[in-house]
Amino acid sequence: MSAAVMEQTLEHLKSLRLYKMVERLEGLLDEAAKGEWSYADVVSRLVEEQALARRDKGIAMRTAVARFPYLKTLESFDFKFQPSVDQKRIKELALCHFIEHGENVIFLGPPGVGKTHLAISLAIKAIQAGYRVLFSSAQNLLTNLSKAHQEGRLEEKLKQYGMAKLLVIDEIGYIPIERSGANLFFQLVSRRYEKGAMILTSNQSFTKWGEVFGDPVIATAILDRLLHHSTVLNIKGESYRLREKKKAGFWEEKAEKEEA
Repeated sequence: MSAAVMEQTLEHLKSLRLYKMVERLEGLLDEAAKGEWSYADVVSRLVEEQALARRDKGIAMRTAVARFPYLKTLESFDFKFQPSVDQKRIKELALCHFIEHGENVIFLGPPGVGKTHLAISLAIKAIQAGYRVLFSSAQNLLTNLSKAHQEGRLEEKLKQYGMAKLLVIDEIGYIPIERSGANLFFQLVSRRYEKGAMILTSNQSFTKWGEVFGDPVIATAILDRLLHHSTVLNIKGESYRLREKKKAGFWEEKAEKEEA
């Protein structure tokens, strides 16, 4: 390929925003010239690397937009430490069919047992599958909805939360919710009902949600919609964080001091 043709080709690739091809073209042509690649192989490899680069960029962008507090993978979850978690069921959920059908996944259990880890892990699988995801703690979500309501922007905010194909709401039940907040949460759940999938985590059993939302009637209406198409996983086990403290010997030392 002459220098003029190379320059023209690179300019065309740049105009099409095929930057990975721009980066790799000369190197792969050099390989072809050495006889290690055919020109058909070069084209195939260029297209493959461009497609992978675009996929990785999309994953990175959707991950940034999701606003996770931290990243956790399904592969790093210790299923042996939490035998109450059905590993087979989690792997089925990782296929993201529940998102296609607008269904919900709810993780229940005490603090530290891996609810948020699993929620984020499944959300990352959804991002890798091409879905738009949004993560929020229950407290932040209600704060944002309340502020939007006061400013006359509630419909706009509900649409924003509705745009995500998967909405993750973390830590329901850690802080009591006022009646006004419960009404706003109900509106959000109703908006997404049978349309947009959700993953929720809570440290409270469903029988306590009346207390969490400050109104048994609203709590029942919320649960009615959430549970209609849902998978509920109740994690019964020890806290990962306490396990690490015990390993370090901190827990025994603290217990001895308290006894003294």
